[in-house]
Amino acid sequence: MSAPVVPATTPAEASAIAQRVLDEVETAIVGKRPALTLVLSAIVAGGHVLLEDFPGLGKTLAARSFAQALGLDFKRAQFTPDLLPADLTGSFIYDQREAAFTFRPGPLFTGLLLADEINRTPPKTQAALLEAMQERQVTVEGETFPLAAPFHVLATANPVEYEGTYPLPEAQLDRFLLRVELGYPGADEEWEVLRRRLERGREEVAVRQVVDAAGLLGVQQAVESVTVDPDVGRYCVALAAATRTHHHTLVGSSPRGGLALLLVSRAHAVVAGRDFVTPEDVKAVAVPALAHRITIRPELWMSDVTGRSVVESVLGHVPAPSARERR
Repeated sequence: MSAPVVPATTPAEASAIAQRVLDEVETAIVGKRPALTLVLSAIVAGGHVLLEDFPGLGKTLAARSFAQALGLDFKRAQFTPDLLPADLTGSFIYDQREAAFTFRPGPLFTGLLLADEINRTPPKTQAALLEAMQERQVTVEGETFPLAAPFHVLATANPVEYEGTYPLPEAQLDRFLLRVELGYPGADEEWEVLRRRLERGREEVAVRQVVDAAGLLGVQQAVESVTVDPDVGRYCVALAAATRTHHHTLVGSSPRGGLALLLVSRAHAVVAGRDFVTPEDVKAVAVPALAHRITIRPELWMSDVTGRSVVESVLGHVPAPSARERR
């Protein structure tokens, strides 16, 4: 399969595409623009997202809508306790007509994969997915198969139902660029969901395509032209480092967390229509970028202390660089 031709895209053009994608996704997901912006920022940054929230809040619909708007092939894998790694990667099947084994690709060979309820499958299968996320390839029977670009995973997890689940270890959570919560809608937003359903007269929601795979790669390349002031870069370092010395943490964010914070801040700036990163970009993505990379002290597990509360505390104490004219 030949690689798509990637068009040259400026940050301004990338921003226009991103806003149109968000507008289209919002025809299906009502009133969640900030959360959808975070998800799109992670995709623009080339990363993967863990959607951790209660059932029925539109996580699956959001993943499918992004795939449609971005023009990506979409596959869904329902993670269950009996799911095997080969069910994701694919396997070699004996072809009697050819008298040879041929490789049959699994659902990982797609543009956007919805890994539904990732915490319901055993660690061996989780590891097969996370290896593909990190290496962008799968190995079956000693043979390596690269995954076509772009390749993104939107995984879902239920944060309250733990019976029969296999929670992701912190080291594997670290492979997700962001962990995002959609949250419950307000009363007006929830009525709008019902009103649109009545108006459509059907369950399915159609989202129009805004860009294709090659166009998305162009948007992703535009992130590399976003400038970062050294003070803003050091602000990212200071935030990540502060999580390691916070009195509620057992293990804080690694340098990979600081890299993730900087990368997704650049993507967030592109989505917002700028070719430079501001401290506000960093603050907007700090919680979803860092909270899942923090391990709370064991004696606090029964309290209200979470990775989110630690990052929010750090944001309140680490001074942000002052605004100044761009040179």
